[in-house]
Amino acid sequence: MNSSATLPALPLLAGAGLPEFQDINPDQVNQGIPLLLEQLNAELTALEGRLDQLLSGDSALVWDEVMQPLHLLGERLRWSWGVVSHLNGVCNTPELRQAHQSQQAAVVAFGNRVGQSRIIYRALEQLQAGDQNLDTTQRRIVAAELRDMQLRGVGLEGAEQQEFNAATATLAQLASQYGNNVLDATNGWSLNLSEAADLAGLPASLCQLLADAAQQAGETGWRMGLDMPRLVPFLKYSQRRDLREQVYRAQVSRAASGDLNNLPLIEQILSLRLRQAQLLGYANWAEVSLAAKMADSVAEVEQLLEELRAAAYPVAQAELAQLRACAQRHGCPEAEDFKPWDFSYWSELLRQESFELDSEALRPYFPLQQVLQGLFQLCQRLFDIRIVDADQVHGDNLAANDLTVENIDGSDLAVSNPNSINQTGENQTGEELAGDNKICKNLAPRWHADVRFFHVLDAASKLPLASFYLDPFSRPGSKRGGAWMDECLGRGISGSGAPVLPVAYLICNQSPPLGDTPSLMTFDEVETLFHEFGHGLQHMLTTVDRPQAAGINQVEWDAVELPSQFMENWCYDRATLFGMARHWQSGAPLPEEEYQKLLAARTFMGGSATLRQVHLALTDLRLHSSWSPTSGETPDQLRRKLAPSTTILEPIKEDAFLCAFSHIFAGGYAAGYYSYKWAEVLSADAFSAFEEVGLDQEDEIVAIGRRFRATVLSLGGSRSPAEVYEQFRGRPANSEALIRHSGLVTV
Repeated sequence: MNSSATLPALPLLAGAGLPEFQDINPDQVNQGIPLLLEQLNAELTALEGRLDQLLSGDSALVWDEVMQPLHLLGERLRWSWGVVSHLNGVCNTPELRQAHQSQQAAVVAFGNRVGQSRIIYRALEQLQAGDQNLDTTQRRIVAAELRDMQLRGVGLEGAEQQEFNAATATLAQLASQYGNNVLDATNGWSLNLSEAADLAGLPASLCQLLADAAQQAGETGWRMGLDMPRLVPFLKYSQRRDLREQVYRAQVSRAASGDLNNLPLIEQILSLRLRQAQLLGYANWAEVSLAAKMADSVAEVEQLLEELRAAAYPVAQAELAQLRACAQRHGCPEAEDFKPWDFSYWSELLRQESFELDSEALRPYFPLQQVLQGLFQLCQRLFDIRIVDADQVHGDNLAANDLTVENIDGSDLAVSNPNSINQTGENQTGEELAGDNKICKNLAPRWHADVRFFHVLDAASKLPLASFYLDPFSRPGSKRGGAWMDECLGRGISGSGAPVLPVAYLICNQSPPLGDTPSLMTFDEVETLFHEFGHGLQHMLTTVDRPQAAGINQVEWDAVELPSQFMENWCYDRATLFGMARHWQSGAPLPEEEYQKLLAARTFMGGSATLRQVHLALTDLRLHSSWSPTSGETPDQLRRKLAPSTTILEPIKEDAFLCAFSHIFAGGYAAGYYSYKWAEVLSADAFSAFEEVGLDQEDEIVAIGRRFRATVLSLGGSRSPAEVYEQFRGRPANSEALIRHSGLVTV
């Protein structure tokens, strides 16, 4: 097969620029990935040959002889396989899933070959030995590469390396199968509500969502499902305890039976991870995980979790007593027989009684577009950046040269002249733009009509810094749940020497528009958007020119949540909140009393929320440090053994939460779920720097915001997280602010 002749027809071979999502289908995956791997294997062989010759010579190796070609080779695979994985997450189909699975083993095998190349390892060792020729960032990159190669089995030989590689391939396949089972189990369950009495207590927005789901499924009545936009408000508002129980039991037993049963996969995954750790010379997988994190040991993580558990447990017990008392006041049986499916309902009722705060009633004040404007204004205020919607720019508010953005090969992105789009959504030739929301294909390729594309500019110079995609709405059936940020393009230099600007994927699963009503967000959804945008800011505002340490690259996993959790705090800042909270119909601002209720309710059920995170983190840690196939207990039994000291409501018999704990079994959080709390110490302490000067002291706030951009958001993985944080804060972080923000102490 002639690769040059095939290139135009196989967009996955481009390896650069914005992907042509609409042209990538399962057949393209099955054709393009094998051809790409064939090319990359040949290039790797040639690189190893050159390095072998250089290593046998008298001259010391230099950076550009090793790291630059290695990065460019790896970037092509990251780009291409990243596109496939991205589409598998946001446009999942049986055909695409099959194509992804069919190529995954070969992709893993190539990764093993690179990670276990003795020649590349020797070249890196020589680079490290020539320390005086490397700057600080380069030294950190080389050290991390050597460590990662050791963890990928470069030191193994013969049968042990074969066993390690087979385990790696199997683990990739199992993770994919696990995630697909969760998606299918989530989408495979539904409950038809046929009587108006079934809707007792439900807000109108949820009733409309359920009605639309029923209509789309060809049913009458209302269709309940397990996706978050339906599940969360149903458990929170439904007055039908019997239906709450039915929905809750379905939620916690997902992917735990039949063809979608993840229980055997869990034991296989844990066993293979343990065996890999032992082959590498570690006692367990937790030690492997922590080798690349801020935390020094399992004991150090356990100490943090115990500090939080001890502080949260009595508070959570008191909160449960308050819920029981609330149920008793209402004369309900939950007072004596409180169950897990009662927690959300009575929490919301008590919240309304205690603070007169109705979460659902706040939705009209948070339409997506206004929330985005408030978020962007905050970023301009703190970080001196300007964010513009690439779909809606007009000649009177942005100069055409503001949108000069280069892609990875140095050519201009095909950004339409802002003057070519008029108010009717047509261009100057009268040709209608594609998509329900008037997508202009020239701006950026999309994978769905809901997706939007934005540019990030330096506010002072108007020079482009980055761009990002936003895919905000839930799409049950084709889009996996949760919210995440991922890398489309990373900052760096292309093979032709042109600068590459970062492009991020920002994915949420919030409530979609309903008829003529725009997407009206819950406050939780607002916080989620701010959270993911924090990740995006670290990716997009990096100033590190070495791509291996730019953005979130080389940032230790237990520090990577710092900017995301930091951004959540601003949802409660007066200036930020009132900058975006206006009624979508009347334009009236959020009433002051509602803002005060939000502040008062911020730590409501804070003990229970903290304890839940401790339970999940400790379960994850113990599964990867204490469990083994010969330990005499199942993973679920281990979790249940931890429950008495880390939960206030014992898990029900059907609770198979581990079967849907995708973070650790299908994501990157294995023996790392504690990272949320570890990084929260950093994020709370970082926000307290703003609190200490006064959130209404604009000059000081702006100055600290610029310093946060110049350190945490700029330096990425070029320095250790502790060093970066101390540059920002002037001292190490402490947990005082987190304890205070969580409402676990009285101040």
